[in-house]
Amino acid sequence: MRGRSATGITLLLALIAITLGMDRFSTALLDFDSAGDSGRLVSIEPLSEIGDMCLWEPVSARQITSPETTNLFDAFEDKPVFAGSQDSGVTADIARPPVRNILDTDPIYSAVTVDTRLNEVYLQDPNTWRIRVFDRTENTPAAAARSEAKRVIGGPKTDVQFNSCVYVDPKNGDIYSVENDIGDSIVVFANKANGDAEPMRKLNVTHRAYAMAVDEDNDEFYLSIQYPPQVAIYRKEASGNEKPKRLIQGESTRLSDSHGIAIDAKNKLLFVNNWGNISDYRTPGSGRFELPSITIYTLNADGDAPPLRVIQGPKTQLNWPGAMAIDPDRAELYVANDMGQSIIVFRETDKGDLQPARVIKGSKTGLSYPMGVFVDTKNKELWAANLGNSSATAYPLSASGDTPPLRTIRSAPKGKVSLRFGKTQAVAYDSKREEILVPN
Repeated sequence: MRGRSATGITLLLALIAITLGMDRFSTALLDFDSAGDSGRLVSIEPLSEIGDMCLWEPVSARQITSPETTNLFDAFEDKPVFAGSQDSGVTADIARPPVRNILDTDPIYSAVTVDTRLNEVYLQDPNTWRIRVFDRTENTPAAAARSEAKRVIGGPKTDVQFNSCVYVDPKNGDIYSVENDIGDSIVVFANKANGDAEPMRKLNVTHRAYAMAVDEDNDEFYLSIQYPPQVAIYRKEASGNEKPKRLIQGESTRLSDSHGIAIDAKNKLLFVNNWGNISDYRTPGSGRFELPSITIYTLNADGDAPPLRVIQGPKTQLNWPGAMAIDPDRAELYVANDMGQSIIVFRETDKGDLQPARVIKGSKTGLSYPMGVFVDTKNKELWAANLGNSSATAYPLSASGDTPPLRTIRSAPKGKVSLRFGKTQAVAYDSKREEILVPN
């Protein structure tokens, strides 16, 4: 009884969530009483500013984007909102406050970069859609609840959302932020931008852009696109609807769900890591999975160019690789290895299925689902952005094994485990185990 009714209503609420544009919300789910037939709405809650959504006509954009709107139902005011179950045929009024919320209010970090001119660390926070700026030497005391940022860029005017990559121009300090989902854009801010600042310029890019790397010598930047997998090369000052100068894409490239990207300007090499999810949307049944990989190209590669080399195989330890960074002096490639809970280091000349040159991993490292990595050649430091515990950690460039960080910037209480919500669009309730399943 309970399982069947719960399943029917839960699936219906999931469908409602998708219909309402729930990509902006943490989660929506039902809790059921012991009889199994009645349900309570547990949570529909915004991650931050709600922004524009697709809702039916009676609800205005002003209502949805109002700063006072902290709950989806606030936007409906006295208008009725209903949900029903196919099993019971009963329609219930759900326009009431949530019983409880599942919501992570702390920052989580997906990317990191260092402005070596001003000794500042920039951290991408895709949970609250913010860019947080700290002094490079900041080190959160063990007894402190958190470190407060010296500046925070975020708000409706910034157009910062689902932010997956941050880059600071070493010449003029311009701040680039890549949007990974519905915004399809890169926004650029002046170096001292703070608060709800409008970007200096905005570039419209292909859907699902993930990371960027800049060739400062040629004033070009390389942008990885998850699907269809490609690398787009733009003029560094590109804005508006400007098109890429060239595209690396096609079956021969071996790109597949591309994420991290790095360039070695000295040796004219481009590195791209891939999750291995492959399909041609024009051909039903063409999908397949391969092991994650790193594909290496010449810096001037164009079109359906095959890689020079490929790093791939079980020995590599690649597991949902995120950002990458090059140490040109040591000729080493650093990879944020998200699900591997590690930073793995390859030699630039590596190929095939081989062990990394070094691995930073273990309980002392402070790493927790690292997605971002940055090599600070000036200060001889390696930085990691940790999605799992609201922190950024710094290490010596030569770090290996279970090495404690030199410093930690922590934006949540010590021991905090982030919910790691990404883009939640559905939920399910396992009544046997009494667990809530939230796909991202």
